[in-house]
Amino acid sequence: MAGRIRAEDIAAVKDRSSIVEVVRDHVTLRSAGVGSLKGLCPFHDEKTPSFTVRESAGTFHCFGCGEGGDVVAFVQKIDHLTFVEAIERLASRLGMELRREEGTGGAPEGGLGRRSRLVEAHRIAQEMYADLLINSPDARAARDFLRQRDFTGAQCERFGVGFSPRGGEVLSRLLRSRGFTEEETVLAGLVGRGGRGSYDRFRGRLMWPIRDTSGDTIGFGARRIFEDDRIEAKYLNTTETSIYKKSQVLYGIDLAKKVISQGRQAVVVEGYTDVMAAHLSGVESAVATCGTAFGVDHIKLLRRLMRDEPGLDPARIVFTFDGDAAGQKAAMKAFAEDQRWTAQSFVAVAADGMDPCDLRLRKGPEAVKELVDDAVPMFEFAVRTLIARLDLTTAEGRVAAMKTVAPVINSIKDPSLRPEYQRTVAGWIGVGIEQLADQMRRSGTLAAPQDGPRRRDPEPEEPSAAELATAYPMPDLRDPIVNAESQLLQVLLQYPNSVGAQIDEIPPEAFVAPAHRAVFDALRSVEPWEGMTLAQWVAAVTDLAPLAVQPMVTALSVATLPVTLDAATGGPEQRYVDSLVIRVREVALRREIADAMSLMRRLSSDPDADPAQVRDVASGLQERQRALARLREGTT
Repeated sequence: MAGRIRAEDIAAVKDRSSIVEVVRDHVTLRSAGVGSLKGLCPFHDEKTPSFTVRESAGTFHCFGCGEGGDVVAFVQKIDHLTFVEAIERLASRLGMELRREEGTGGAPEGGLGRRSRLVEAHRIAQEMYADLLINSPDARAARDFLRQRDFTGAQCERFGVGFSPRGGEVLSRLLRSRGFTEEETVLAGLVGRGGRGSYDRFRGRLMWPIRDTSGDTIGFGARRIFEDDRIEAKYLNTTETSIYKKSQVLYGIDLAKKVISQGRQAVVVEGYTDVMAAHLSGVESAVATCGTAFGVDHIKLLRRLMRDEPGLDPARIVFTFDGDAAGQKAAMKAFAEDQRWTAQSFVAVAADGMDPCDLRLRKGPEAVKELVDDAVPMFEFAVRTLIARLDLTTAEGRVAAMKTVAPVINSIKDPSLRPEYQRTVAGWIGVGIEQLADQMRRSGTLAAPQDGPRRRDPEPEEPSAAELATAYPMPDLRDPIVNAESQLLQVLLQYPNSVGAQIDEIPPEAFVAPAHRAVFDALRSVEPWEGMTLAQWVAAVTDLAPLAVQPMVTALSVATLPVTLDAATGGPEQRYVDSLVIRVREVALRREIADAMSLMRRLSSDPDADPAQVRDVASGLQERQRALARLREGTT
C-alpha cells in the first residue's frame, strides 16, 4: 500500500499551482486594485463581489462569508475533498507525478483518494462507452438515433457521447480488472447490487457524460433507445453520489463556461441533444439541467461565471422552453426565481414549439441562433401566460387580469422600466393606464404574511401570480426612511453584537417597507445568536425568512455600509448604530401618535363617546409624545 505523499512534493504542488488559474475554473475574476482580483463568492450567495484572490500571496478570502486559505484549501472546499485528494487533483492538473513514502500507511489503495477514485471510475466508463458507440454492432440503434438528428461521429466525440453495452456486467468486470472494488463502483453510481450480485446500472442506452466545471466526468445521462428496455423511463440519470448532485450541475458547463464568462450570457435549454444542437449552431453558452428543474444552486453557479452583480451592465440569461403546457409551467417556475438575478432574463420559444435540436434539424443552425437572439423578456412571457388564462372580453376577466399582473409589474427589478411596461400591459388587457396604475398602487402595499417567518411555505405545484412576482415590493432606497431601515438590517446581520438590547425596543411595524419588516421578523425569530459564526447567523435568518425575501437577506449580509468602520472594533461606530435605531423607532412612534390623534378627533366629534375612553386615548397620546421627546434627547 502506498504511503504518505512526500512533504517536498506537497510543497512543490503548492508552489507551482496558480491560485488564480484554479479559482477561474469556478469564478469569473476582475481586477480589484494592485495585485488583487475579485469575483462573486462560490461558497455563499452574494450580489456584490466580496471574494478576493491575491496571486502573490497564493491566498483567497471572502469578506462576505469569511472563507479563506491557500490553493489547496480552495480545492478542498469547492470540490468537497480531503487534503490528500486536493493535492492529487492539483498534481494531476500540473502533470506532476507524486512520490510517496513507503511503509507510512494512511492512503487508500492505489494511492488515490475516495473522490479521485470515483472520478477515475467515471473516466474509464466514459472511454468505454465512447468506444462502443463507434465499434459495437449493438450500438447501431444509438448511431441511427444520432444520425437522424444530424450529429456526426466527430461531433459526438466532441461531447463524449457513448453507448452502454446491453450485457449486464461489462463495465463492472472492466472496473474490477482495473483494481476497483465493488463498493467503489456502487458508490460511484455505475454499478448496482441485486439478488444475483452486481450489475451495470446503465445497459443498452445512449450515454452523455455529465462533467463539472473542471472537466471531470462525475455522472451520466442515459437515453432509452430499445423498445425492450426493462426500464421504461426515457432518461435515466446517475443517482445522487458524493461527487454528483443533480441540483448543482449543468450539462455542458465544462464547454460553455469560458463563453459564458466572456459574453456574460447563458442559455438554458432542456436536454442533452439541445445543448449539442445549440453549440453546433454557434450558441456555445448553452447548458441544461440534469433530470431536475432549474433551481437556486444552478443560479448561483451561473451568476459567478457571468459576474451577475450590481454596477455592471446586466448579464443576460435566456431560457428555451417547449411551447406546450409543461414548457409554460417550467418558464413560470423560472420566473419565480427571477428576483435572485441582477441579470436580465429572457424566454425563447419557437413559434411552432420546436426545441433547439428539432429547430437545427428542420431549419438549420441559423434558426437556433435567431431563436436565442429574438428571445422576449421573461416578464413579458410571464404576463402573457398569466392573462391568456382569462377571458378579456368580459369586465370581470379584465379586472382579474389587472389584479393578476399588478404584482408582477411591481416586481420588475429596474423601476425605470415599470411605466413603459404598465402602458404596454394595459394595452394587452384593454384597460386604461390609470386603471392599471391604481391596481398596482393597491397591490404594492401587500402586508407580510400573518403566520410569520417561522414556517416556509412549500413551493406550490403552480405558483400564483403574487407568489411568482414575490409578495414584497422592492424597497425604494431613495426614501430616506427606507434607506435607514436597510442600513439597520445590514448592521443587524453583519454586526449582531453592535445593537444589543436595543433590538427589543424596535417593533416590527416600525419598518415601512414590507420586505424589510419580513427580514426583521425572521431576524427576531432566530434563537440567541451567541455561539454561532456569522455565516451560521445569516443562514439561520435566511432559513426563517419568507422565500421571496431570502435573496434580500443575502444582499444585506454582504452589502458595504456607507460609513467608515471603527478601527478598534472592526464594526460600525456606536453613534451611527444608535442613530439608525432612533430613526426607525421614531417612525413607529410618529405613526402611533398620528393614529391616536385621528382617534381623538373622531371621539371628539361623537357626542356619545365614552369619557373614560377619551381620557385613555388622551393619556396614551401624551405618553407617546413624551416617549418621542425622550427618544430625540437620547434617553429611554
